[in-house]
Parts: sequence; C-alpha cells; structure tokens
Amino acid sequence: MKLAAILALAASASGHTIFQKVSVNGADQGQLKGVRAPNSDSPIMNVNDGNFACNTGIQYKDSTVITIPAGTKVGAWWGHVIGGAQSGNDADNPIARSHKGPIMVYLAKVDNAATTGTTGLRWFKVAENGLNGGTWAVDTMIANGGWHYFNMPSCVAPGDYLMRVELIALHGAQQQGQAQFYMECAQIRITGSGSNTGSNFVSFPGAYSANDPGILVNIYDNSGNPNGGGRAYKIPGPQVLTC
Repeated sequence: MKLAAILALAASASGHTIFQKVSVNGADQGQLKGVRAPNSDSPIMNVNDGNFACNTGIQYKDSTVITIPAGTKVGAWWGHVIGGAQSGNDADNPIARSHKGPIMVYLAKVDNAATTGTTGLRWFKVAENGLNGGTWAVDTMIANGGWHYFNMPSCVAPGDYLMRVELIALHGAQQQGQAQFYMECAQIRITGSGSNTGSNFVSFPGAYSANDPGILVNIYDNSGNPNGGGRAYKIPGPQVLTC
C-alpha cells in the first residue's frame, strides 16, 4: 500500500477514547468516580479551544475526591466510549491502534477539587511518555487493557488538585490542525510530606502551539510505519517536575 493511502486510512479512523477512572497502588477507584467526563469520545483539535483544560460538554461530575499518597503508582483508564467497548469485540477499545501518540499528566493546585472551576489554573507536568524504541505510550496503554500508569512524584505537596490526563493522537498530525487531543480531569487529594508546589507552570489553553514540533509532526517512515522514521519525538509542554 502506498504511503498516501496509509495516511488517508489512518486519518479517517474514528476509534476515539475517554479517560474515565483512576487506580491508586493497583486499587481501582471506580467508574467515573472523581473523574469529570463527557459523553462524547470526540477529540479537541484546536489548541486554543476554551475548554482545553478538562474537555468540553462534561456530563459526569460527582463529589468524589480521590486520595493519592505522593510517591504512589497511579493508573488512568481509557475506554472507547463511556463504560469501555462500544460493542462486542470492539477493535477500537480503548482506542484505535492507528492513533499513536504520547500520554501526559498535569496537576493544578486548587482549594477544593470537587467544586473548583477549570479556568485560570496553573498547571505543571508530573509525568509523560512518548515514543520509546518504536513503541508509543498509546501502544503500551492498549496492551495494558486501557490503563496508563505513572508514579506520582514523591515531593508533591499535600492538598487538593485537578489531575489532567492527556493523550495526543498523531496519525493525521502531518497536517496542521489534525492532531487529536483527548483529555479529562480527575479530582484528587495528595497526601504525604512533600513540599513542592510545582514549577514550569503553563495555562490551558496557551501551553501549546499548533506548530509545536510534537503537534505538527509526521510520525511515519517512508513505508508508512508509525515509528517516527528513526527521528526522536519531542513531547509537547513543559519539563516534568523533578524531586
């Protein structure tokens, strides 16, 4: 199959996704518990969208605030639609395999995670995973049955935060405005003895440019393989918090 045909096929796929539950040290916190989510699995494709912080059309929002000890292994679970598979043998659950890209986690300190709004917050990045040895973060998430895992930095100060988990699908990103952004926010409360309140703060929208080399990028080699063509992939956004 010619490269142009491969790119067209990948760009036309509609196997979208929604982040909809959290695990803490392997303990599943429950479907849509503490996670603000829409019904729609459609992406945002404009980096300047006013709802770029936590997504648009939020339909699910409860008063749960998930306790996460600093230093803990945290999981974020993605499904094709609310609940997971759209139908029996859904090949696009948790997301279409063509939708290669990175997964990132940001925090924003708030007074009350259950009631806070999402505008005007200062976000800092606590985890990221991109392309490693030809394997994308999305590939690993699919292999894990929808779970993306990371370690909450041990130095993060206690308190309430919104936790923004973001996946960028890059199958059409060789054309400007065609990268697909999927994100939802979880309501969390970090515990422990850390004292770091963040660094390298960004705003959403505002953190990304449509011309960012991690957003306007061709991830295919000359044979149409989505392996970066041997090129290093630069994950968008600020540096990850270090302790």
